[in-house]
Amino acid sequence: MNADAIVLQTPPGAPFTFGVTVDGGGPRSFQVTEPGQDTRRYELARVEQTDYLDLFEALARDLGTRMPLARTPPPPRKCGAPLRPLLTESIAPEILYGYGDPCVVRVGERAWRLLVTSNDAPNAFPILASNDLTTWRLTGFVFPEGRAPAWTLTGRNQADFWAPEMHRVGNETWLCFTARMHDRSLAIGLARGASPDGPFEAEHAPIVTGDVIDAHILVDAHGAPWLVWKKDDNGVWPRQLAALLHREPALVRELFVARKDQRTAVLALTLWPWVATLDPMEQFFVLQPLIEAATAEFTGFAGRLEELRARACGAEAEEIAGISRALRTRIYAQRLSADGRRLEGEPAVILENDQPWEAHLIEGAWITQEGGRYYLLYAGNDFSTANYGIGAAVADAPTGPYRKSSEVFLSSSEEWWGPGHPSVAVGADGRHHVFLHAFRPGVAGYKAFRALLAAPIRFEGGVVSLDTSVWPAARPDPG
Repeated sequence: MNADAIVLQTPPGAPFTFGVTVDGGGPRSFQVTEPGQDTRRYELARVEQTDYLDLFEALARDLGTRMPLARTPPPPRKCGAPLRPLLTESIAPEILYGYGDPCVVRVGERAWRLLVTSNDAPNAFPILASNDLTTWRLTGFVFPEGRAPAWTLTGRNQADFWAPEMHRVGNETWLCFTARMHDRSLAIGLARGASPDGPFEAEHAPIVTGDVIDAHILVDAHGAPWLVWKKDDNGVWPRQLAALLHREPALVRELFVARKDQRTAVLALTLWPWVATLDPMEQFFVLQPLIEAATAEFTGFAGRLEELRARACGAEAEEIAGISRALRTRIYAQRLSADGRRLEGEPAVILENDQPWEAHLIEGAWITQEGGRYYLLYAGNDFSTANYGIGAAVADAPTGPYRKSSEVFLSSSEEWWGPGHPSVAVGADGRHHVFLHAFRPGVAGYKAFRALLAAPIRFEGGVVSLDTSVWPAARPDPG
């Protein structure tokens, strides 16, 4: 065991007791003990999400904790047109992680551009061009290596460049994106250029800060630009919950019903003093089983948490109230100035997670103006599992109120898991199409390859539907 190994023990009062030794010297390793049981040893070759999923899958079998959802097949898909694969492999070595969070925009009579998430790749935000929405070529990057804005954090396993979008506003191409600041918090930046292929010049500071992601630009019926974004509170409450349970381990019995979820929570609270020292994404990897335990029956968990808050007092009551608030993901909209350099007025909450399929989060909003209405597509649930899907809502104004469909609009299938982060563009046939990413079965997760898929879509009479008459059913892509 390395001299710097961290020895952790479950605090008194928990329904179960674990001893865990975390050794970070070289490959990370874990030794887990229970009273009366032999010590079990687990090793991670890397600290990627797939490695942690392997760890928690093994722990589920050995300790009776929750099996990761990413290792669980989705329920059978009830209906809907098949998704058409457009890009199922990287077309250039600089595109490291595929086509996550895709933004497809039409920029000419037969010209489209695609921008995608690049995570920590040296070249941020690939720009791909197509003349038919089928064949694509890499034309460059929004921020080539060494050209990222000064306020962004760069470097392998440090940077997170997410969800870029471009839109034509006036005589300029505006581009919004998410990146980490040097304090590790997430912020939204804006850049602009004369052409959809750049070069792009970013503002010297982010336009929205405070752990915010998934920016979207909407130009309303009057030509006024709006910025839409998500407050990433779902990245906050798991840490707060783990810290609370570490101090008050007896609360596990009150908040979690199933035995496997109680054991999962106890393991998380035992690990918390070590987890608190990790970078944000590795914290997410380690706390994901706790997230899944809390959201397995999300309404019940949220209700029990609120009952606990009502009985608490002082600082603890406020702490629990903060966790309860963070369980609600909020998407905001706010007017942009005509030059796009500042926000005007006050932000309006336009959407919250309130449908069972969404569980603890919604994100990745895209608004299409059609026939005097504003149609909003968004993603919900955990992006790294087959529970992720796409929902739909409609409003008569940019700030709503938005009326949601009660059913998930697009969900996982046997061929593709976790369809999400939609964008909408008009195809060569003059019809709207929705573009999205998805994982191949069993390989969902952060930095896992995401394919670009599409489906025809209709916006009519306040209803969003798939247009099954445009693309015939296709055989599953063989890869």
